[in-house]
Amino acid sequence: MSVVQRKAMLKAEGFFPHKKNGKGTTIIYSRKHPTAKFVRVVVDSGIDSKTNKVVGKVGVKLCFVNRQKSWREITTQIFTTNTGLAKTIKAQEAAEQFVKTCKHCKAKKFTAKSGNVVCANACWTTWGNKKKSQNTTKKSSQKIVAEKKSATTQKKKSQKVTPKRQRTYPLNKKRAIKVQKKFAAKILPGDLVTVEEIQGEKVTKNFTGKILGIVKSVKDNAVDVDWTANTSNLEEWFLPRWKTVVVATNSKATDYRIMVLSRKVKYTIVA
Repeated sequence: MSVVQRKAMLKAEGFFPHKKNGKGTTIIYSRKHPTAKFVRVVVDSGIDSKTNKVVGKVGVKLCFVNRQKSWREITTQIFTTNTGLAKTIKAQEAAEQFVKTCKHCKAKKFTAKSGNVVCANACWTTWGNKKKSQNTTKKSSQKIVAEKKSATTQKKKSQKVTPKRQRTYPLNKKRAIKVQKKFAAKILPGDLVTVEEIQGEKVTKNFTGKILGIVKSVKDNAVDVDWTANTSNLEEWFLPRWKTVVVATNSKATDYRIMVLSRKVKYTIVA
């Protein structure tokens, strides 16, 4: 696809070029998110601003414009080909609803250079000082609580200790036998999915809001997923690719499985 065609496609999608690119020489396009306030869909066109030639793939991400008019990247930039551009834009727009929101100022959160997920407005700088001043007034009450605790520990020491021959002990518990079970879910092409962390039959963590993907195809047990967003610490090689998972009932080993968001799907025992 030529430069003229790529620019025409972005214009048809409602994008306008930026005057400058602070991180490179390619032309950056953006437009408002269709539903979310202060969120913009940003596209790196892959077109060099000096030579006006295509130098790379198209990159799509979401940014939150904070109170200081700074742009904070709230989703991972996904690079795609010309044919997949429209689909990637829609997937990134859908990923907005899974981005965490600050409970204090309702702004979107983003991953800072330190690796911490923080408020895009940095609102803790205002209410953080208030909490410090409140904690100083509690020192006297904390001292009283500490005195009460020391008094109770002295009382416990003075209590009568039961002789060893009169003590009763529980019988040794039998070791639990590990039983393996196979679970499967009905996953279909086009499903909007995320990831669940499991230990045995128990779900220990849900990555909704951090990981997002679209099922491209399902063949036998293999599921081909286009992971469009991943703001978690889970590496790419841990992302599940199967619609079945085998677990031990009382195992504490960690595993991952696909969770469907676009419709109600449950894992059932198949073996």
